[in-house]
Amino acid sequence: MDFWKLYDEYYSRIRKFIRSQVRDDWSADDLTQETFIRIQRYLDTVKDPAKVSAWIFRIAQNLCQDHFRASKKSARDTKQLEVQWHGFLERPLQKKLEQDQMGRCVQDKMDFLPPSYRTVLVLADMMGFSTQEIAEILGISVANVKVRVHRARARLRAILEKHCTFEADERNVLVCEPKAGAKETRGSNQ
Repeated sequence: MDFWKLYDEYYSRIRKFIRSQVRDDWSADDLTQETFIRIQRYLDTVKDPAKVSAWIFRIAQNLCQDHFRASKKSARDTKQLEVQWHGFLERPLQKKLEQDQMGRCVQDKMDFLPPSYRTVLVLADMMGFSTQEIAEILGISVANVKVRVHRARARLRAILEKHCTFEADERNVLVCEPKAGAKETRGSNQ
């Protein structure tokens, strides 16, 4: 397998996936770079070329998990500084997900899902991976993927019904808008 072909084929998808997880362009750039460094370093260890896609996304997922673990440790050590920067960074990072058909309201509400639910929704609904591929990427069973996707969709639907209104615009396209005064807390880790 040629590294540069893999790079050309997967770079934008990996960057999009990582960005959806970490919600920070700089961190996403760093983690994407690290993903491709590891791909280049360990490419000769791939035994089944048919599973290279899952292998690449698994590397990215593992790096995201490492990023969150490091962030938690750092947060414990420097809690006050993290609180100050969180307020500063959170506002510009609440941009749309790169999915044209989802309204801003729906995209913002994805942030309230626990990371495990948000990850499976991104992989299934935005990236178009099969349940088998998601299972390989996340290192869980196909049955577990199906359960997580089902629960994530149900939780997102409940959040949307509680906090959003849906109306058809002039083009007869369904538009989601936040309900006045609706507040939601971010999802817990699951």
